[in-house]
Amino acid sequence: MRIARIAARMAVGAVATALATTAVAVPAAQATSKPKPLGTTSLAQVLTRDTSGFDRNSRDFDVLTAAVLAVLEAKPNSPVKVLTDGTVALTAFIPTDAAFQQLVREITQARKLPSESAAFTAVAGLGIDTVESVLLYHVVPGATIDRKTAVRADGTDLTTALGSSVEVDVRTYLYFFRQVRLVDADTDDRDARVVSYDVNKGNRQIAHAVDRVLRPIDLP
Repeated sequence: MRIARIAARMAVGAVATALATTAVAVPAAQATSKPKPLGTTSLAQVLTRDTSGFDRNSRDFDVLTAAVLAVLEAKPNSPVKVLTDGTVALTAFIPTDAAFQQLVREITQARKLPSESAAFTAVAGLGIDTVESVLLYHVVPGATIDRKTAVRADGTDLTTALGSSVEVDVRTYLYFFRQVRLVDADTDDRDARVVSYDVNKGNRQIAHAVDRVLRPIDLP
């Protein structure tokens, strides 16, 4: 079964564990007045505030939230746990429900997009280790990268909590609009685009919504 083969390919390698100490090279911000201390609200707190569960709003993060909770239930000491510790600086690129639905449609070769519930079931079916690896591939530990920094980071390689990297690709349209894309390990699929910035702004843990799930391997 194609989805099982994909799971087998993705569940390889050791997971990076030094999340709090990983250095990330990002463009230096211009010198300004002394910034306010960042807060310690975790991304897990933000994600779990939405208690509506699977719904028809494909722009929120129900599938992602369920995936994070599933990993932490199965592996309480998983490196994914860093998302619950707001004292640890990190940047996450969080796929929308639509991103997960698109991923499942592609790997199952279905004609229609699945429901959010069906998308989560398919993702969970890849195996908890694979889900863990995919989640870690979306986390950049050690740096709070806000929108202002991201749009100036063209060509920067961001080291993820999985150990591999994604490249920032900034496109400029109409001379002023900058779109941030993330180049992952899949060379054939369209790169993820940031569709919403600065989730949990003002805190050490910040996130940006993306319209594709980042892929740590080159899927066929």
